Amino acid sequence: MKPSIIQRLHKNFEDYVHVQDGVEFWFARDLQKLLGYDEWRNFLKVIEKAKESCKTANNPVLNHFVDANKSIPVPKGGERIIEDLLLTRYACYLIAQNGDPRKEEIAFAQSYFAVQTRKQEIIEDHIRLTERLKARKHLKDSEKELSRNIHERGVDESGFARIRSKGDVALFGGHSTLAMKGRLEVPDNRPLADFLPTVTITAKNLATEITNFNVTKEDMQGEDPITVEHVQNNQDIRELLLKRGIRPEALPPEEDLVKLERRVKSDEKHIAGRAGKITPALCETGSGDYTKERHEWLPDNLDDMKGNLAERQKKRKTRNQI
Repeated sequence: MKPSIIQRLHKNFEDYVHVQDGVEFWFARDLQKLLGYDEWRNFLKVIEKAKESCKTANNPVLNHFVDANKSIPVPKGGERIIEDLLLTRYACYLIAQNGDPRKEEIAFAQSYFAVQTRKQEIIEDHIRLTERLKARKHLKDSEKELSRNIHERGVDESGFARIRSKGDVALFGGHSTLAMKGRLEVPDNRPLADFLPTVTITAKNLATEITNFNVTKEDMQGEDPITVEHVQNNQDIRELLLKRGIRPEALPPEEDLVKLERRVKSDEKHIAGRAGKITPALCETGSGDYTKERHEWLPDNLDDMKGNLAERQKKRKTRNQI
């Protein structure tokens, strides 16, 4: 994700955060817009999935998802009650996890709500790590598919290993998989890809995807023609990288992805605890009626709850007009 996009989205998300008694929370109607959902009913489906995820993780749903009906002005001076929710950071994280990561707003939100701090540079680091993990997963999936595909065409596991290794020689300018492991000091029992930067993992995946496509399209049979295809695809990808000033064999190694993935999963297990919970006392800071049994807040004046919301909206309106 480009730094300019991260900066823009970070500012947007920061404009809508509220903090009360040390607990950060967001209104669902605001989050709907931030995540790019046009219709409330569609966003509610994602919220319900997030609630199920919360239950599965044995976290109390009512600590993180709180109904908050509110009134909005309508033409001719009337008002209409609409449903809304107060969401903790953990609730927002689960909603983002249940959204479509192909949307840049959701991809950003998955990292924004996952880290304990809202500092932009920490969020950027988490996004880069997430992109590397996703790229590695894509490569694993495409290599698994290629292995299955060519097995049906008379190539066994040893043949698949030879094809993949010759592809690496083409991609890394004559350096074999073993040679690259030596250059990057990768343990013998570990995959080379676990220590490659995102751009190289993505390059390997693209070459593998093209091989998969053409093997099926051309109905290739046997190891030799498939090897020629895979080597050619890796050579083409290498030429593209070189045109952009990237020599894959010269890039430094990255931190072990297995260790990083464990750390990320460990950190994410603690999001619920760090997020705090939305309590009746927090909701009662508004000037409305709070029904504890239904865990529902019925505000008379929403601005009392949102603090300086009007000021923030004024700033956003001014910024949008510039």
